[in-house]
Amino acid sequence: MPPLRSVLLDLDGTLVDSQPGIVASSIAALRALGYDPGDTLDIKRAIGPPLEEMLQALLRARGDDRLDEAVTAYRHHYSESGLFGSEPYPGISGALEEMQRAGLRIYLATSKREVFARRILENLKLATYFDGIYGSVPGGKLDHKPKLLAHILYEQDISASRSLMVGDRRHDIAGAHAVDMRGLGVLWGYGTRDELEAAGADELVERTDDLAGTVLSMLNG
Repeated sequence: MPPLRSVLLDLDGTLVDSQPGIVASSIAALRALGYDPGDTLDIKRAIGPPLEEMLQALLRARGDDRLDEAVTAYRHHYSESGLFGSEPYPGISGALEEMQRAGLRIYLATSKREVFARRILENLKLATYFDGIYGSVPGGKLDHKPKLLAHILYEQDISASRSLMVGDRRHDIAGAHAVDMRGLGVLWGYGTRDELEAAGADELVERTDDLAGTVLSMLNG
């Protein structure tokens, strides 16, 4: 019997539009450090990598190096309210249902803290589609996609050749290729077509309605 086929999915920008909550928590973090950023921040292109990288960019623009304080303030706000500022992209629940019906093993692979990712999926009634939910953990050992994906492959005994990583940023594609998986780039999230093509995405998909079909086509090919 051949190994089961598996799909690993990013969260922010792939399954959910989490920008409102991330912006709100970023503003709260800056205010906690004494800044007044107003009520809006343009951070769309900064969403996706580990939190520390995003906040470091915001602090660097202000000549500030208090990263640990910013992370603590961000996570405090995010745990209380920011994580609820996420909405699934239209068509995502249907895509997950279609992939589940097709017999795929479905895993979440996000740089977001695992505990937050789980709460988001549970709040949006999406958690039941997943065979495993994985994200970053305290200590930083799974912050970056290659290590996170390698951990999932090992823990779940997943064959890299029978699996696929789906995400909206170059980090998702590079992480997949680092562990010998293929990477499917989605174009409704926070990354651009140019970014995903430059990262070497094996395929791109433009609409959530086509996500399940593209995933199944790639895994059956």
